[in-house]
Amino acid sequence: MTYLYIFIGGGLGSLARFLTSKLSHQLFSTSFPIGTFISNLIACMLLALIVVLFSGKQSEFVWIQPLLLIGFCGGYSTFSTFSNETYDLLTNGQVAIGIANILISVIVGIGLIFLIRSKA
Repeated sequence: MTYLYIFIGGGLGSLARFLTSKLSHQLFSTSFPIGTFISNLIACMLLALIVVLFSGKQSEFVWIQPLLLIGFCGGYSTFSTFSNETYDLLTNGQVAIGIANILISVIVGIGLIFLIRSKA
């Protein structure tokens, strides 16, 4: 059953990432990879919130980790796309935006997880 939860969560997360990216590109006109940035940050927030909300309740909610943490958050966030987009920025002469993407994504992502988990 665990594999099914991961499969369903991953598919839903990937679809949500695609839709987030598509909507972001319609709303914002920028060379910054905003869709990937937004989906990665939302995934960080969701992961931290789920960990906080369900800590100590693993036996009651054994499906949460495979469905939401591994599946949905794993499918919704994307290190490979982040890396590829950063590579494209760096090799296309947009070095400042590429470096900003790295710094902002890592600092804000870890910062959100730290903020949410430390408030619990």
